[in-house]
Amino acid sequence: MVEVPDEVVAALTRLYARQSRLIDEGDATGWAATFTPDGSFDSPSYPAPVRGTTALVAFAADFRDSCAATRTRLRHVVTNVDVLPGADADRARAHAYLQIVATPEGAESRLVRLTVLTDDLVRTDGAWRVAHRQVRRDDDTPMPSSSDPTDPTDPTDPTDPTDPTDTVQRGASA
Repeated sequence: MVEVPDEVVAALTRLYARQSRLIDEGDATGWAATFTPDGSFDSPSYPAPVRGTTALVAFAADFRDSCAATRTRLRHVVTNVDVLPGADADRARAHAYLQIVATPEGAESRLVRLTVLTDDLVRTDGAWRVAHRQVRRDDDTPMPSSSDPTDPTDPTDPTDPTDPTDTVQRGASA
């Protein structure tokens, strides 16, 4: 497998940190600028995909206004960033986990949702930007089925845990 250079991974990790800070601080224009001019944001949490700078600015401004109206601070926490090579050195695809944490004024913080981001990224003029973001919610995504013979939840598992001659260890991990 071809790996993406470390400096690209670092730049994209920085992009995610910046995006989170910008939207969390209410900088709608700054957040939208982390997307390409025709960039898109597609999440099942919202009624329709958002496309283009003007729509992205409006989306982030609505988010900011909603937080202000409910007196709730929301934080976007991006982790487990996995960057894969794109068609050329100026393109990449990244998968990451996004946790959204809410803190209502005077109350305890709580996890609102856990999602998976899949981003198509483009480097233009030396800066990385999101061309397309697809968000999948853990509470709205079916669990994958398993055909792993060591998976203890797999009904087709041929091993017998009560058979001492069965050498496959159920549920073992590295």
